[in-house]
Amino acid sequence: MPKITIIAGARPNFMKIAPIIKAIEKARFDSAQRPGKDIDFRLVHTGQHYDKKMSGSFFEQLGIPEPHANLEAGGGSQAEQTANIMVRFEKELQENPADVVLVVGDVTSTMACSIVAKKLNTQVVHVEAGIRSGDLTMPEEINRMVTDSISDHFFTTSEIANENLRKAGVEEARIHFVGNTMIDTLLSNIPNLIDPKIRINGEGLKEKGYFVLTLHRPANVDEEEKLKEMMQAIIDGTGDLPVIFPVHPRTAKILQNIGIDHERLHYVEPLSYLEFNYIVKNAKAVITDSGGITEETTVMGVPCMTLRDNTERPETITMGTNELVGTDPKNLSPYLDKLMSGEWKKGGEIPLWDGKTADRIVSILYQLY
Repeated sequence: MPKITIIAGARPNFMKIAPIIKAIEKARFDSAQRPGKDIDFRLVHTGQHYDKKMSGSFFEQLGIPEPHANLEAGGGSQAEQTANIMVRFEKELQENPADVVLVVGDVTSTMACSIVAKKLNTQVVHVEAGIRSGDLTMPEEINRMVTDSISDHFFTTSEIANENLRKAGVEEARIHFVGNTMIDTLLSNIPNLIDPKIRINGEGLKEKGYFVLTLHRPANVDEEEKLKEMMQAIIDGTGDLPVIFPVHPRTAKILQNIGIDHERLHYVEPLSYLEFNYIVKNAKAVITDSGGITEETTVMGVPCMTLRDNTERPETITMGTNELVGTDPKNLSPYLDKLMSGEWKKGGEIPLWDGKTADRIVSILYQLY
């Protein structure tokens, strides 16, 4: 019976591991296909991000069991956080040895726990491996590169990711093109999405009658003048439609300092996963600097504009509904014009983003271990 330690460090990680845990639990009852073989898993939350919305209801909504351990290693600088996670996870893995450590995505916990596992001679598998932005100023890019350089097996979301790994010298037998577990979670939860009951002038949101905006990256929010220009470009280009902005606390403070305000701009508290995807699904379009949201908008067929100069998810542009606008506020106007005139591209299906990724991952884990 292989023992797998599954790592999650921040809220998006839990969206990615939720379907894997469900697939493991489902496979436990599938004794006809795999007699005498089972997977024993231990879920470890590093506590990298404190998130008040990650309560018991969060785990319940997504069907995730409460973590077996919370290392509570959040806070501090990048180096302090990495060190805290490594020290605490080393103790956790020594006390609860595993055959495999499974990491997802590209947060600090992903890299830190991979290093600890390899130094304790434990196999590492990386879910969402091989994605690259080419931007070494992003901490996530460093995390991806380090994790992929020491992983034993790679579960990938796209052929582009496969090619990135091949170029890095990874042999084909260790690359497993399985799809996207984030999309497993999205598709399984679309029937459960929750209307957050946002009111504008006393009325609820009208389907396709508003924009959703998210901003959190330093390139967009740290320079006050640039942020002011970007917000003005968004207000100028969105016609008479409301712009719903669930505000990250860090961004809220900056916006408060600048004094950006408009009757169509509606700041709301950060939303739960089911609430946020409700407003995305029903939006006219999304303007964002997040990577994960570009995947979700593509699957839901919602136009998306990414305020970044690069992306690690190019398939959302070549096959999906996303466009890479850049961080210069002057770039935004033509994209908004195209959208408002009804000329936005439709996008299509992305291979293996079909809700069955976790089943494929667990099937391969059975073969490997």
